[in-house]
Amino acid sequence: MVLDGLDGRVARMTNTQSEFGAEYDSLADMISFGMAPALVAFTWILQDIGKTGWVVAFLYVACAALRLARFNVQIGSVDKKWFIGLPSPSTAALVAASVWTFHSFDADAFGFKLLMLVVVAAAGVLMVSNIRYYSFKDLDFKKPVPFVVLLAIVLAFVMISVEPSVMLLLLFGTYVASGPFLAVMRKAKPRANAG
Repeated sequence: MVLDGLDGRVARMTNTQSEFGAEYDSLADMISFGMAPALVAFTWILQDIGKTGWVVAFLYVACAALRLARFNVQIGSVDKKWFIGLPSPSTAALVAASVWTFHSFDADAFGFKLLMLVVVAAAGVLMVSNIRYYSFKDLDFKKPVPFVVLLAIVLAFVMISVEPSVMLLLLFGTYVASGPFLAVMRKAKPRANAG
């Protein structure tokens, strides 16, 4: 995920961006954030559910492909502050963190199988939804960073190091939930203003 965030910036800084590079990046993203999480979730627990597990894993991969294609088409025509649909790296992180966290529990329990089925299916659908997610692209790292922000970053690293799987699941779970939450808040705001 870190390298995926840096590759475009490095290409722009070195003036080496190209159409081929953009398409190749999407292919790499499809494998890293589409195929790999679906395969990990399927081989770990979804295969135990049978055909439904296979269908949900395929749905996730298909949604990842559609998400990346839509992202490529929308470059330059949408507000850079927002992603339309859940970004594939965040979706992959949610699935991977779920597998990592739940693996330490009794994976044979039907509840975990059902939970992973819902997580993988919902993550796939959120990728192709029209729900907006904050992109963090308007953050300016050239300006001086306040001390409080640095302290928060250090505390975040400390908390992640204590229990990495659970903290990453909470972090990416919060980001995934932020899109639908903000969408509901935006829809509720006009009603409140009208009343």
